[in-house]
Amino acid sequence: MKSTPFTQKHIALGAKMAEFAGYNMPISYTGINDEHAAVRNNAGVFDVSHMGEFILKGEHALDLIQRVTSNDASKLTAGKAQYSCLPNEQGGIVDDLLVYCVEENKTYMLVVNAGNIQKDWDWISRFNTNNAEMHNISDKTCLLAIQGPNATKILQPLTEMDILNLKYYTFVKGTFAGVANVLVSATGYTGAGGVEIYFEDSNGAADKIWDAIFEAGKTAGIKPIGLGARDTLRLEKGFCLYGNDIDDTTSPLEGGLGWITKFSKEFTAKEILEKQKAEGVQRKLVGFEMIDRGIPRHDYKIKDADGNEIGKVTSGTQSPSLQKAIGLGYVATAHAGFDSEIYVEVRDKLLKAKVVKIPFL
Repeated sequence: MKSTPFTQKHIALGAKMAEFAGYNMPISYTGINDEHAAVRNNAGVFDVSHMGEFILKGEHALDLIQRVTSNDASKLTAGKAQYSCLPNEQGGIVDDLLVYCVEENKTYMLVVNAGNIQKDWDWISRFNTNNAEMHNISDKTCLLAIQGPNATKILQPLTEMDILNLKYYTFVKGTFAGVANVLVSATGYTGAGGVEIYFEDSNGAADKIWDAIFEAGKTAGIKPIGLGARDTLRLEKGFCLYGNDIDDTTSPLEGGLGWITKFSKEFTAKEILEKQKAEGVQRKLVGFEMIDRGIPRHDYKIKDADGNEIGKVTSGTQSPSLQKAIGLGYVATAHAGFDSEIYVEVRDKLLKAKVVKIPFL
């Protein structure tokens, strides 16, 4: 099991640790509900250094990104980022990712899911027929996500970069907490505001930045947050989790990601997805809230009023903010309309739920 540069800090803080994507990661410190509320109402620090980062450089870098991703990276200028996905040849999703434009038409950073680093690297490399320069910097890159409405206010004294006014899906590079060449972005996975900080762990940079953040946030009550609350926070906002809500068998159009699927360029499985768009999909990822008492869990069956199976739950939880059980799941398109009544099978009982708009919060 791999460690991040912050693993010993999590253990020293009494975190409940568990294996996630091959890494020893903190699941919770003081409890998921407490940590969830800290991020929604104030600020919290996530260690997400397990995520993968690739640098693509040179005159053929953008062409490669355009061919393997669904979104249109040619729209990006320096300092901008976009959410995208890597379609497979059947129209499924190899991974979802972030594309950062460091230097227009020359240098890009791709941020991929921890469990898919090698899979994504191999997939992109397969299409690199024009020899774009590729570097996998995952193992030497630290990533902290400081999320919450007070996050940037707490962090601003640590840098001369203007992070207070950083717009969504933009980033800046500079010195942070005395460490040079730090990339600070606003792409958040919690919907609570805040930033992500990417930097190389050299010359004690990890300890320096971690300690500076907690010193700066001490009086404001900043807290370390585990992956448990990260999951409940992202679910309240209807953000997909790879491996749960999207995977190699789900298309971007089925998963509600038509907005990152741009048909103005050539990319893998474009024809399949164009056909899906024209004909309509057979199933859709929907948000739902439970009416009957019970918590939906991954892979629970979704049925209609007559007990016919119409889909399955992909993510579910008791929402700490809303104090009700919510979930995401794929259902047959006929049952995907808002306010549609569906039933989740929980321990052989059919519990009533209804399809609602996402985000839930």
